[in-house]
Amino acid sequence: MSLDELLQHAMRIHDLYDQLNRHERGRVWTREEFMLGFVGDVGDLAKLVMAEEGARDVPGGRAALEHELADCLWSVLILAHRYDVDLEASFRRTMADLETTISTRLPGGPKPL
Repeated sequence: MSLDELLQHAMRIHDLYDQLNRHERGRVWTREEFMLGFVGDVGDLAKLVMAEEGARDVPGGRAALEHELADCLWSVLILAHRYDVDLEASFRRTMADLETTISTRLPGGPKPL
């Protein structure tokens, strides 16, 4: 599945959440509320990673870890959309910058990947 297909699917779920929230609460989540939800998901992910590494006991096992990773990806896709960020272009640009930065710090200078 391409990034665009992931975003389209994420937006379908986003729209369903908007419908549900309008029905149950009379309003939709703001961008700030999406971010707070993401922070909560990252916290849950941290606990599941610790469990995967044997540092915590958390129910759900591998399936819960996979679910939380998918939730976090969904949140990133939605936040990028809500802030009108071209995530693919931003990712490519950021990875190129990191590659250059890291490569120049390695002994012997930049190495092609």
